[in-house]
Amino acid sequence: MDKWQEPNGYGPNPWTPWPSYLGKFVQFEPRLGSSNTCSHGFKPFCHPAHGVQLGLNPVVITSDPKIAREILASSHFADRPIKQSAKTLMFSRAIGFAPNGAYWLLLRKIASAHLFASKRIASHEAGRQMDCTTMLSAIADEQSLHGVVSLRKHLQAAALDNIMGTVFGKRYNMTSTSDEARELQEMVREGFELLGAFNWSDYLPWLSYFYDPHRIIERCSALVPRVRKFVKKIIDEHRQVDSSKLSDNSDFVHVLLNLEGDERLEEDDMIAVLWEMIFRGTDTTALLTEWVMAELVLNPDVQDKLHQELNSNVGNKNVTDSDATKLPYLQAVVKETLRVHPPGPLLSWARLSTSDVHLSNDMVVPANTTAMVNMWAITHDPEVWEDPLVFKPERFLKTEGGIDMDVRGLDLRLAPFGAGRRVCPGKNLGLVTVSLWVAKLVHHFKWIQDTVNPIDLTEVLKLSCEMKNPLSVVAIPKTGVQLTRGQGLIKFNVM
Repeated sequence: MDKWQEPNGYGPNPWTPWPSYLGKFVQFEPRLGSSNTCSHGFKPFCHPAHGVQLGLNPVVITSDPKIAREILASSHFADRPIKQSAKTLMFSRAIGFAPNGAYWLLLRKIASAHLFASKRIASHEAGRQMDCTTMLSAIADEQSLHGVVSLRKHLQAAALDNIMGTVFGKRYNMTSTSDEARELQEMVREGFELLGAFNWSDYLPWLSYFYDPHRIIERCSALVPRVRKFVKKIIDEHRQVDSSKLSDNSDFVHVLLNLEGDERLEEDDMIAVLWEMIFRGTDTTALLTEWVMAELVLNPDVQDKLHQELNSNVGNKNVTDSDATKLPYLQAVVKETLRVHPPGPLLSWARLSTSDVHLSNDMVVPANTTAMVNMWAITHDPEVWEDPLVFKPERFLKTEGGIDMDVRGLDLRLAPFGAGRRVCPGKNLGLVTVSLWVAKLVHHFKWIQDTVNPIDLTEVLKLSCEMKNPLSVVAIPKTGVQLTRGQGLIKFNVM
């Protein structure tokens, strides 16, 4: 580790050898990425960049936006470290974890030009609307029956059905008891748990030969054939129908099957790409929406202001994607939620150096070093943000003296989807979906605290950073707001 250099003017050498760090590692690593860990567990990381040794892995962590941009935008950090579970679950052949090279560049091209093109995202609005309508109806039913709503399960069901419709072209009605729907839910749940689980073998590989208390590799190996069978069946169904003509609303399987020449993927690669999208799309959309709704309940003045914006601009009509993009306060609420609750405060922005890199603070990072951006520290830094612990959407409104910030990786003060070559390819789809669903949830209901189960913002890191206790709230239907279901309209009445 003699290549770690002391940055001029920043005090002691910013590298902690792993024996002295082991205590913190044991204490915090199972929660690595939560706000408690990022704010309290890594006090040595006050440097712009700090080096540690996690097991056999050299790691550099930064909480500085400038250094973060150097890392995320640099071609020298073009790889991503991959967990043993992700590799076993085929994700080394998917967009998120494929190593830098010709194959990954091909996947990125396919994602930007075909899968997540603006026209394709817009063409799937009908599906987003339908899944949200089903969710709103289920919420109204639960509120009527129980007087309280456990929101997460509704968000996860809607998000999974929505991403299945976009990716596979079919919906499973996640509230049904069909064998296929149950199998899908079980596989997704198992995959979430395995990918989010802490595994010592990721840092000390030799442990895998005799120490795997959670049976991670065994369970991954058992899940893979189930995934292959499930996805292959859907691919075969698409092959049996005429798929010669693509349209903007074609599902992702249809798109991949119609790729030609050098863009064409092998079936195993298609399975890996499609399955990764199910995981990424379901998790991020549901959990971000849950965080937004939690903050709206805890900040009723913000909820009232958003409701007023919806009334003024939409009235009693159905909210559309187009409406949502024209609601600045709605967009500010989503941005502020991403600032206060970044979905993966530490691990989601991990990169792997492909060569020795000299950072602007004079630190030299050796090749094969994992680089992490402590996004939670950046988004809660009082030198970057005024009153960083206060939920204040107005900070993103120019009309209120704020800044109109793009959160898609252009400004490292807030880059919840990453930045540079490895920025999340589905960021636009995620933002469109969350914005629409939050707007419709607020348009149709007034949300207040469940006094029996008050909101707890304690976080737990799994695949994403989520609320430790699922959100339980009271959803009071509003008068006169139309909810489209099929060919008819349903009007909510005040309880």
